[in-house]
Amino acid sequence: MSQDDIAQIRVEGSPVGIIGLKSVMEEMAQKFAHRPAGEVMEELLKRLGKRNYIPDKVRESYGKAFLREFKRFTGEPFEEDEEGGMVIKVLGPGCPQCDGLEQTLMEVMGEMGIMADIEHVRDIKKIGEYGVMGSPGLIINGEVKSVGRVPPKNKLKEWIREAQG
Repeated sequence: MSQDDIAQIRVEGSPVGIIGLKSVMEEMAQKFAHRPAGEVMEELLKRLGKRNYIPDKVRESYGKAFLREFKRFTGEPFEEDEEGGMVIKVLGPGCPQCDGLEQTLMEVMGEMGIMADIEHVRDIKKIGEYGVMGSPGLIINGEVKSVGRVPPKNKLKEWIREAQG
């Protein structure tokens, strides 16, 4: 197992690190694509449960999260995790602008007193999956807000307020 074989997914709105997710997805992709959801979910729980602690009380939530990630991996339609709060993604390889946007977002969230899951996506392949062709990219609750620049704080605050509803 490489260090890159740990993935972060959302379970009941909270980020959780999962060991071996990518390799299990690759192993199962051909044989389990388009099978009934319950069957895929049970197999994912069985395989991933060998290397990850899955509490009995939230086993079903983990199963749903694993299924969502499997469908994303195989290109099948899936429902995003609606639970939890705001999800903000900074897309970029780690250049000064990308890191600056992440830092500015944290400052803005602190000033506004708002909680959000801020994730910095640095993997070029994952960035490409969002269809963003410049960096830094900013996605708030699944909506691309900015590409190729660091927006001013007042614009970030406006987008965050909109995302809150």
